Formats: sequence, C-alpha cells, structure tokens
Amino acid sequence: MTRYLVTIHHPEGYDPAVEEDEAMSRDIDALNDEMIAAGVRVLVGGLHPPNEATSIRPQSDGEVLITDGPHLETKEYVGGLWVLEVSNRDEALAWGSKAAIACRVPVEVRPFF
Repeated sequence: MTRYLVTIHHPEGYDPAVEEDEAMSRDIDALNDEMIAAGVRVLVGGLHPPNEATSIRPQSDGEVLITDGPHLETKEYVGGLWVLEVSNRDEALAWGSKAAIACRVPVEVRPFF
C-alpha cells in the first residue's frame, strides 16, 4: 500500500462562509464516511487561510527567520488535505476525483516516498 497526499486548492480570497454551503458540507462528510468505510483514510484536515501562516526560513548563519504570512505568494493555496493509503495511483486518482467534486475546487494527488 502506498500513501498519497490529496490537497484541496482554494483560490485567493476564498471565504468558506460564502463558498461552502450545506450541500458541499454533506458531500464532503459523505466522502469522508466512504473513505473510512473503504479503510483508505489515514488523516484529514482543513487549514486556516494563508494570512494565518507563519514562515520559517533557514539563514546562512544557522539561525532561522520567522515571519508572519505564507512562504509563497500565489493565486491558490492549500485549504485542506487528506492522507490516503491505497493500493495504486489509479485508486488515489479516483479518490482525488471524488474530492474535487465534493469540494468543488481543484485537487492535487501526490505520492509519499
């Protein structure tokens, strides 16, 4: 079995209070229930928006620089994730497709080493 990271990508300015309705919440809950029943879900979590991030960068002197905000300025950001344990890439992509439909946003599927 291989573990895959399925990340949910929200567009810049995404507001869950506006974008996420009861139907979406039901679809995501149903997907989580399906993942649990299939025994593939290892971890799931939603993330706060990038303005609540803190970045830590190594410095040449061996110290670190800690700054408020995201590491990268982008038009999209990771809004949540699943870690799944499945038998192959096709199965991971099938779950990722269900995630994209339930969350109504782009999803990236990537294997762990």
